[in-house]
This record gives sequence, structure tokens and C-alpha cells, in this order.
Amino acid sequence: MANRGPSYGLSREVQEKIEQKYDPELESRLANWIIVQCEEQIEPPPPGRQHFQTWLMDGTLLCKLINSLHPKGNEPIAKISESKMAFKQMEQISQFLKAAEIYGVRTTDIFQTVDLWEGKDMAAVQRTLMALGSLAVTKDDGCYKGDPSWFHRKAQQNRRGFSEEQLRQGQNVIGLQMGSNKGASQSGMTG
Repeated sequence: MANRGPSYGLSREVQEKIEQKYDPELESRLANWIIVQCEEQIEPPPPGRQHFQTWLMDGTLLCKLINSLHPKGNEPIAKISESKMAFKQMEQISQFLKAAEIYGVRTTDIFQTVDLWEGKDMAAVQRTLMALGSLAVTKDDGCYKGDPSWFHRKAQQNRRGFSEEQLRQGQNVIGLQMGSNKGASQSGMTG
């Protein structure tokens, strides 16, 4: 965590808006999922944004989490370091983020390393973990552990095929989006 003084003015207002997006209930659900998914005896963090940040900050839990979403022997992060050095911990967070992107989490849903490391935007960390959980539930490849109701299942592709005749028939129909003059007249209009 960086030693920064208090922010004032517009910077403070922006930081307060970011902090309002953090969800304490979601924090406990995500912590429970990480514990269940990693299948280890991990102590849950005490409630609170700072404790959640400290719990995830070294990157080891995040790396174990992404590895647990892959079949044994096919883990994306081969070596997880328990180092206390800051640059090693930040490197592990970066490895998690790269592995999450390869897993299928959209780039727009992925937080920046400093969001977690400095605690700048813990809501972004929550969004990334939610997107990862939703993707794991949606893939349904047997690697997800936990209650499927914890995350939303993402919509799957639903391709539709139309014959040439159906497409031609559709060209003759005026869609309601285009408007209609059915029942419209200028009666009663005065100049």
C-alpha cells in the first residue's frame, strides 16, 4: 500500500464515488467462493474493504483460484510464490490478470494491478472476480466448485437460420419500429 496523504477537492469526490461502488455483501460471497474453489483451509478475511484487500494483495489466492478453474496438469500459472517482496506479489497479480483474460474474462472487466495493490478501486476487483465466477459457471466444465446461484450464468449464442423465402416475406412487412399510418388521418386538424 502506498503512503499517500488525504485527497482533497475533486480528487476526493472521485475517490468517494469509486468507494461507493464497493459491495460488502458481495465481498463475503466472493471470499466464500474463493475458499470453496481453492479447496484449502483458508481463513476468511474479517469484513471490510481493507481486510479483503490485504487478504488478496499478495496474489497467491488469486493464482490458486485461476489454477483451480483448470483441469489438473493444465494450470496457467505453474509456480506460485509465497514471497513477501512487493514486486513479486504485483507480478503474481499480473499473472492472474493475464490468465483470467485467457480464460475468457473481457478486458473491460479486468482490474489494474494497482487497483488491488494500492486499494484504489476494490469495486473493480469485485467486478473481475464476479466476471470470472460467471464465466466459470457458464463453461460448466466440471472445474467450478461452489453454489452456481452465487453467479449469473452468461447468455450463450443462439443462432437463427432463415430460408430465402422467409427473408423475402420479411421485406414486405412494415415493422412497428418504422411506424405505421394505420388509423392516422388529419381530420380535426385546423389551420
